[in-house]
Order: sequence, then structure tokens, then C-alpha cells
Amino acid sequence: MGKQFFGTDGIRGKVGEYPVTPDFVLRLGWGIGSYIKSKYPDESCIVVIGKDTRISGYMFESALQAGLVAAGVNVKLMGPMPTPAVAYITRTLRAKMGIVISASHNPYYDNGIKLFSEKGTKLDDEAEFAIEAALMSDVMTTPSESLGKVTRINDAAGRYIEYCKSTVSAGFSLSGSKIVVDCAHGATYHVADKVFKELDASVVTLGAEPNGLNINDKLGSTSPAQLQAKVLEVNADFGIAFDGDGDRVIFVDAKGQVVDGDQLIYLIAQEMDANALGQSGVVGTLMTNMGIENALKEQGFQFYRAKVGDRYVKEAMIEHGWILGGESSGHIICSDVSTTGDGIISALKVLSAVKSQGKPLHELLENVSLYPQKMINVEAKDQKSLCEHPEIKAAAAKVEAELDGKGRVLLRPSGTEPLVRVMVEAEDMRLVEHNVEHLSGIVRQVAQSVE
Repeated sequence: MGKQFFGTDGIRGKVGEYPVTPDFVLRLGWGIGSYIKSKYPDESCIVVIGKDTRISGYMFESALQAGLVAAGVNVKLMGPMPTPAVAYITRTLRAKMGIVISASHNPYYDNGIKLFSEKGTKLDDEAEFAIEAALMSDVMTTPSESLGKVTRINDAAGRYIEYCKSTVSAGFSLSGSKIVVDCAHGATYHVADKVFKELDASVVTLGAEPNGLNINDKLGSTSPAQLQAKVLEVNADFGIAFDGDGDRVIFVDAKGQVVDGDQLIYLIAQEMDANALGQSGVVGTLMTNMGIENALKEQGFQFYRAKVGDRYVKEAMIEHGWILGGESSGHIICSDVSTTGDGIISALKVLSAVKSQGKPLHELLENVSLYPQKMINVEAKDQKSLCEHPEIKAAAAKVEAELDGKGRVLLRPSGTEPLVRVMVEAEDMRLVEHNVEHLSGIVRQVAQSVE
């Protein structure tokens, strides 16, 4: 049986709609605490809680800590901090778990819960199943003398800033570089600019005035238009945009062009290889641009496509023994220095690559040709079975055969909506347009015929 509440990246949904409700989150806190105490019955257990800047975070933070304390677990609150900072502090404090209250790049009216193990990695399936099983039991408050306590980590931001800076060489400096940093009014608002300033960069900041409702609003890694304009306006060398919880990053070069996660991974791979870090391969996803795959292979890197989702990327990295993987969205895992995707650390890796090669960002990517791609979403009630329908599979195979290795087809059921995502990628945009329209039309016809 599948999990009832946990998806590929925790629990997420619209605030006030089950299960993203205060009563459920209180029960979740108790379930997490109950699970931890069952594993460590004789220990004083700590759980770290961080959040992004959306207004509902106050409500869910209170609900979580109430449930955890009722189960006899001590809680340490970080306040608004990037998701990777919670993973880091969880490890350094020897906490039994880290919890992030965030819906990442989603609007303010969504929220969610992400969980990290004591090693700072996403929870495995076994732990999530065990927590869901605990949720089925009645909430039982431990005797008063055994209740947990709640304290605040006052130096969390400083610890994380120093950690980020420690991931580049001691002599690394951004002196002479002007950077526009877009924090999306999210969790990086009070740490990202400090990291770059303390490395001697001149920093112009966008999106660092959160009010609980403006997170990801026309800013951040999913909305780079304002960052592009500001880079050109102030004649900056780079623009760097994070998402609401700080685990994704994209760049804008000095010409105002967006540099996505695929291109950043290519640059980081080159830097890791040049520094003899044993980076023999890179993990991407089903969405990674074919042009990046080809460019990496031309540089001597192996390449593997995992399913979409950072959990699957990390699993593939471990399986292959590689230290770099990520997604075109800008969620990049550099496992030589971090246990999870970290926007600030990934940005520093890119800046290190640019500095070491002594060329502007756009010049380093001149020989990397991205393939045009287009995606059409087709509404379908049973999206998973539709992707396996013989007529649709045959049509997709025919298109891919006609592309003859110079393009590819991707049919993917959405994990969050009743949609089939139809994507075609090829060297020629005309081929992309023709084939994606043709294939999505077949998917639409079959969907209508079986419903």
C-alpha cells in the first residue's frame, strides 16, 4: 500500500484543507514524537523546527511543538531559515529529526511539512510509514514530569552563514563582483546577502522584506523577470535567485539571460572535475535538457536520469557513487559538502567555477546548446494508467523513432494534479511544436474515450 499523507517531498497542500490543518499537524507532531521515543525510549530526544516566511508558519509551528512536547520530545526552534539550514543544524546538534514548515516555491496560501533524519537527509519510506501508522493512534500525553521543553536557537543564522562560507576554499573572494540577490521574500532573506557580502561581493538585494503573504510573489527562482531587469539596471556581474525555502537557485548572467539548474550543474561538474573530486558522473532527471546531457558526455562525464524529485536524485547518486546531481529547477545536491539541495552552497560552487576559469558566466556556456522543448498538460482523471495505455505508448514510440536520437519524448503523470504531462524535446523547434501537438492530441482523445 502507498503512503496516505507523505508525497515525494513531505506533506503539502492548501492551508486549511486537510491534511494541512492545525489539528492534523498537532497529531503529526505527536506521531513524529511517538515514533522517535519508540526508537530512543531511554534518551532525551531533540527535534529541530525551522520554517519559511509564510504567515501560516506561526500556526503550524505551534501545533507541531505542542504534539512533540506531548510525546515527551524536546524542541529547538530556528524560526525562518532555509530548508538546508535545518538539515545542517539537525546534524550538528545531534537532533533526532529536523522539521521544515514550508511549501517551497508555492504561493503563500500553501504550506507543508518536510522531515529530515538525524543525518540531515530526507526520511526514508520506512520512517514515513511508521509515522503514518502512529497517526492512527489516539494522542496520548506523556506524564507531566516527562513532557518535552521548547527553546530557541538564537545563533542559527550565524552558524549557517559560516557553514556556507566553509564550503569554498579559504582564499576564495568575490571582491570586484557585483551580485543582485533575489530572496523571494522567503527563508534566505536574512542570510543569503550576508554570505556573499562576507566574501567581499558588492550586493544588491531583492525580495528581502517578507510580510507573510508575499513569499514567491513575482520574485524568486520561478519568476526571474525582476531579477533580469535589475541585473541590467545596475550593471551587475550576476543575478542569483532562490525559491521560498532556499533549496533551489538559478542565475542571471551579465546580459540578463537566465541560467537554469541544468546549466549550473554543467558548470559545477567541470569545477569538481578540475579540483579532482572524483566526479565521474552526474545524476539528472527525466526533465534534464538533452543538450546538457550531450555536453556532459563530451566532457567525459557519465550521466543518469532519475525520476523527477530530489529524493530520487539522491538515491541515484548513492547508487552510482557520484557526488553531484540535480534538476533543471535549480535543486542541486553537492554531496561533498551537503546532505541535501542547498541554493546558497550551489551558488557558491558556480561562482567558484566562474572565478577559477576567469571568464564571464555567459562565455562559459557559449558552447552548450540547449535543445528546444515544449510541454503540454492534458487533463486526465487516471493519469497514471493513461500513460501506460497501448495506443499512447505506441504513438510516443513512433515519435521518438522519427526523432532518431536527435530528440526525445516524455509522458509523465503529475504527482499532484489530474494531468498527464506531454513533453517533446528536439534540435529543431519546428519538430518540437509539431510532435508535441500531435502527441498531446492523441493523449487527449484517449483520455476522453476511457472516461
